[in-house]
Amino acid sequence: MERTSRREFLKDSLAVTLASSTGASTFVSAAEADAAVGPAVSTGMKKGVLLSMIPSTLSYADRFKMARDTGFEVVQAPTTADESTSEEIKKAADAASIRIDSVMNMDHWKDPLSSSDPAVVQRSLDGMKTSLHNAKLWGSDAVLLVPAVVDPQTSYQDAWTRSQAQIRTLIPLAQELGVVIAIEEVWNKFLLSPLEMASYIDEFQSRWIKAWFDVGNVVLYGYPQDWIHTLGKRIAKVHIKDFKHTGNSYEWVNLGDGDVDWPAVRQAFADIGYSGSAIVELKGGDEAYLRDLSQRVDRLVLGKS
Repeated sequence: MERTSRREFLKDSLAVTLASSTGASTFVSAAEADAAVGPAVSTGMKKGVLLSMIPSTLSYADRFKMARDTGFEVVQAPTTADESTSEEIKKAADAASIRIDSVMNMDHWKDPLSSSDPAVVQRSLDGMKTSLHNAKLWGSDAVLLVPAVVDPQTSYQDAWTRSQAQIRTLIPLAQELGVVIAIEEVWNKFLLSPLEMASYIDEFQSRWIKAWFDVGNVVLYGYPQDWIHTLGKRIAKVHIKDFKHTGNSYEWVNLGDGDVDWPAVRQAFADIGYSGSAIVELKGGDEAYLRDLSQRVDRLVLGKS
């Protein structure tokens, strides 16, 4: 599933879920929260949100201010090729005293590094180089990368070898800029187990190649806590969302409304000593919605009552 399609599906399904709920059901009592999440576990993680989840009708300055005011500590911003816009984003984040923690690379789905077309691969490499330079400008320490896409034209083996070869060409720039390339597991028919993902990353033998772990993406075919324990110190960054599977259907749902075992996930992060960012990747919304999301992260991910 392409990232754009995945986001739209996520937006639509979560909107249906929220629309069918009463206002009271958005929040839970402290007792209900304690029963749902179990004992608190201190992880030291930084709570984050995607810039794209904050209303785009606002100025960048107001978007970063809203992120801060609703309780988020860091923001993930998308690849931005225009230099003046990149500078505007930096100034807005600085003014709001909130850190741009990482960059969401935007060209890896439509132009995958695993393509057999040199022109497609070059566009993908150019997009990653822009993302890495964005990260340097913004003071971020990681860029998210979907490494490959398996499709009828691209075998699993080709996706593995082609993407690794191209990523290796990016390592010198990542090292020069001091920015980690963080490989994310997504619905791309690739890296379908934590053992494969660990092996894929280890073969680079580089501190500049790490994992970007998405809690919700693996629920359909695995257990997030298992992935966390297996990937361990390879994990540089984390995306947070929830997923619900019922019979023959499934949907992205709000945090705490799906099948993710949050106490087990939180404990797994504590077990591996993870203290990086936990960035929510859900549909966007207004200030009240973002504030509720922030509180859900506190309760479910950070173990705060």
